[in-house]
Amino acid sequence: MRIGLDHVHIFASNVSSTVEFFRTLFDARVVWDDEAAGVRNVRLALGSAFIHIYDQPPKAPRGGAMHHLGIATDDLEGLASRMKVHGFRFRNEIRDERNFRYVMISGPDDLLIELFQCREPERWQIKSPGSEQGNV
Repeated sequence: MRIGLDHVHIFASNVSSTVEFFRTLFDARVVWDDEAAGVRNVRLALGSAFIHIYDQPPKAPRGGAMHHLGIATDDLEGLASRMKVHGFRFRNEIRDERNFRYVMISGPDDLLIELFQCREPERWQIKSPGSEQGNV
């Protein structure tokens, strides 16, 4: 029996712009786009994980029970620079912690996203690209 976290499912008041946000800024790929539960659902591959986007506005203010999405990278400065080229504006600078560097951003529908670069990828079990379980 295989058990593992497959995806996070988010609401979107504009599914097309939410898909484009993840495609443009994080190279996410659309792997499925169809109707499910009566509305359009889009499955995006982001590294070895998935985000499902539900074509329906959020039902509550930011977050509900979920605090944020965490997106790992091995080049936080490079990712931030690429996002700036695409017109993304950061409210804060990258913060340094002992074990990682990070910056929090707002995505579509005020979705809180943490972009981070771990200084201890082995300890956090973050795998390199092409490995079975992770992405950096």
